[in-house]
Amino acid sequence: MKNQVKKVVLAAAVVSAATVLTGCGEEETVGIDPKNHTDALFAVMKADRTNYTKLIIQRLGPNGADAILPKEEWKDLDNGAPLPAQMFRAGAEAVRDITDTFTYSLQSSWPINSQNAPKTPMEKEGLEYIVANPGENFYGTEKLGDTSYFTAVYPDVAVAAACVSCHNDHKDSPKDDFKLGDVMGGVVIRVPL
Repeated sequence: MKNQVKKVVLAAAVVSAATVLTGCGEEETVGIDPKNHTDALFAVMKADRTNYTKLIIQRLGPNGADAILPKEEWKDLDNGAPLPAQMFRAGAEAVRDITDTFTYSLQSSWPINSQNAPKTPMEKEGLEYIVANPGENFYGTEKLGDTSYFTAVYPDVAVAAACVSCHNDHKDSPKDDFKLGDVMGGVVIRVPL
């Protein structure tokens, strides 16, 4: 997981500044557009999340007593592994401990865990938008406390059968008819302006 966090922080550092030449031949560092910044961060997050789901979780499962089991209660099992949403949250929490230049979270209009429900009007609007407009992202600005943020919401799509069955079969899921390729929620990324 430390390598995953390092990749996200490295991506943030790479896209946080661009070097341009001034008319006098001098180099000047300028900031990057917040949309490009959040798009680059999301690309790293999506790649890691998709690969973890497809390359690890999809290949595991109830294959005998000694198999590694991806389970919601994974910490209580000797052979447990975190579910993709839990892995994503762990990454978000680790990044929060490293930097305050951005935050991210996984949210849904149909959260299994209530802490993943939208908390601000911008989050709710963004989640509704990405469900109503498949393949599109949502961008806006909001003020939380004394700080203004660029907020981006990206679709979190069911990329594997394990995603669909886990959500559809979960006792606390408010929605039980997800299909492969459906938007199940969104990744919310915030950058202070």
